Amino acid sequence: MSALRLYGLRALPVLWAALLAMAVASVLTRLYGESPLAVYRLLFAGTWGSSYGLGQVLFKTTPLIFTGLAVAVALRAGLFNVGGEGQLITGALCTALCGAWLPAGTPGLLALPLSLLCGFIGGAALGAVPGLLKWWAGAHEVIVTILVNFIVRAVLVGLGAHLFVKESVHTAPVVAAARLSRLSRLLPMLHGSAVNTALLLGLGLLGVMAVLLGRSRLGFALRTVGQNPDAAQAAGMHLGRVRTIALMLSGGIAGLGGANFVLGYKYYYEDGFSSGIGYLGIAVAVLGQSRPLGVLAAALLFGTLSQGGLAVNALCPRELMDVLSAVMILAVATFTPEVRRLIARLPAIAAAAVRPTGTDDPAASSAAAADRPAPAMPPPLRPQRPAPTPESARQRGAA
Repeated sequence: MSALRLYGLRALPVLWAALLAMAVASVLTRLYGESPLAVYRLLFAGTWGSSYGLGQVLFKTTPLIFTGLAVAVALRAGLFNVGGEGQLITGALCTALCGAWLPAGTPGLLALPLSLLCGFIGGAALGAVPGLLKWWAGAHEVIVTILVNFIVRAVLVGLGAHLFVKESVHTAPVVAAARLSRLSRLLPMLHGSAVNTALLLGLGLLGVMAVLLGRSRLGFALRTVGQNPDAAQAAGMHLGRVRTIALMLSGGIAGLGGANFVLGYKYYYEDGFSSGIGYLGIAVAVLGQSRPLGVLAAALLFGTLSQGGLAVNALCPRELMDVLSAVMILAVATFTPEVRRLIARLPAIAAAAVRPTGTDDPAASSAAAADRPAPAMPPPLRPQRPAPTPESARQRGAA
């Protein structure tokens, strides 16, 4: 099966979910008293239909790439990272503090990598907590990551009095050398939008993780532990160590997502900037089926819906886009296994239906045989005695 056909089959559940979500949104729009076509027209005009809307879609897509990829990496190892929100916040704060505390004369080749590295380390350190607790105490990562999110929020309330600028809810600005440039410098058509080179960083990270997960020893270990932990342990893999590395890598990727806001937009950390981006990364990973290319497509979709909610607010509540997103997530999460089974059977069913009887095609014969019920086994044959002959009769009489 070619790669293009394989990706097409994987996209069918998502397409089904999109059509179902559009149908539900159309019904809700009609109940609200508006025309669905007018709402969809306004949605397109405010997103992909204008250069500013396109720039804002890309800006809101950027952090979703990081948080969605973070959840996808954990899912490859059979783990469910719900702590993307806390890891994103921690990474953004570490990035902002590093960029603000650097000397003003620090060159950009040093200031920017250092700030990004601090964000990765901050998110990875927080991701290591559920990994180590699962390794040492058997604690479930979902419960631990949810609780860590609340702990991070509570700690930031106390640290804000010491780290934030007085009478504000943000840190000091980062030095100029640590700032990411706007993409409008490369593409003037995006002038006025907030999209910056953090998008290029996210795209590069997608490529790196695709190679790492698909063609490296670490990627093989993550897949093996995620698919069959017993077999991985029998092969000599240390489950606790591999899972901890997976959650650390996941947390570090989520921590890098804060660079979009801190280094590319506001140039400081501001309390409440995330607005649930870490939790939305779960939906991005599920919709993207935990694959880098799927994560990119899902992030673009949710970035479009996020910006589209502002565009359609003139006709209907922006929460309509949230309903549309929720229906898509539920549809993919619920119907993906059934759709895949149906897709797997479609070629065999179609071949058996159109192929004439008595064909010599072995592929069609095997497909048809797979759909037919197995024939009942005949009863075992008993050995038959040979028919009596005249000589044998005389011998028995003589005896």
